[in-house]
Amino acid sequence: MKKISLIGAGNIGTILAYNLSRKQIGEIILVDVVEGLAEGKCLDLAQSFPVENLNIKIEGSSDIAKIENSSAIIITAGIARKPGMSRDDLIETNFSIMKDIGEAIKKYSPNSFVICVTNPLDAMVWSLKHISGVNSKMITGMAGILDSARFRFFLSQELNISVENIQTMVLGGHGDSMVPLLDYTSVGGIPLQNFIDEKKISKESISDIVKRTRTGGGEIVALMKNSSAFYSPACSAIEMLESFLLDQRKLLPCSAFLNGEYGHKEIFVGVPVIIGKNGIEEIIELNLSDDSKIGFDKSVESVNSLVKKCKKLLV
Repeated sequence: MKKISLIGAGNIGTILAYNLSRKQIGEIILVDVVEGLAEGKCLDLAQSFPVENLNIKIEGSSDIAKIENSSAIIITAGIARKPGMSRDDLIETNFSIMKDIGEAIKKYSPNSFVICVTNPLDAMVWSLKHISGVNSKMITGMAGILDSARFRFFLSQELNISVENIQTMVLGGHGDSMVPLLDYTSVGGIPLQNFIDEKKISKESISDIVKRTRTGGGEIVALMKNSSAFYSPACSAIEMLESFLLDQRKLLPCSAFLNGEYGHKEIFVGVPVIIGKNGIEEIIELNLSDDSKIGFDKSVESVNSLVKKCKKLLV
């Protein structure tokens, strides 16, 4: 069995552990700095296995050395947003946490496939790479899958059409400057523009949906007050994990390390990638419209401003 380590036993980590136990694609290690938290949650989960006739190894610990020789690691540790906070407001606290985790990965599991979920996402995955020394093809951030799912959901509600029929992609940084690609959005294979021309949806409605997608996480934070989204981020991270462990070679929008692609270097930002058994096996370069390219470059600038703060914290 492949070894899957989950760092952080908060809401996302718990949902990850639950869903992965049901999929039975690897043994699960759940780690959290809070003494007893991961152990208790894993004991509770393990006691549910007989009910559903599951046979899987799961272990909780406060000892990060337990991640040793993992096939894959998903990181959700860090403080969550509170109402009125942006993802960027989390940078100093969560960077400190990423520093400890990055050093642990370097020591115990440098060859694992690493998925970061912690915000501010793109800056945190950049920090993890530089601290851990993990190969750029073996580390990525979960963002675009979640952002695209939100965009699909809001469009399906507006059009009153099954979400299964809506294809789209959201690129750029995981923040208020993310870029939903309208030119690459279709409904049952029909370009979104056709629905605009037929007056089945207005440009104003699409603009509202784009804005709601960009602030989708904040909307949930405002409603729950003391928590942030956890079901949808966990499901999104699992799609990336399965594509790696099962060599599915799915094309997914993820935060990946650019080395000249899209005209940018030394930065993690959301782009279409193919994930297979070798990690990020290919970055797909799309022909972006002028508006999308301007928006993408602006989003990269926002990510760069956060990375500069991380570089200062690295000293």
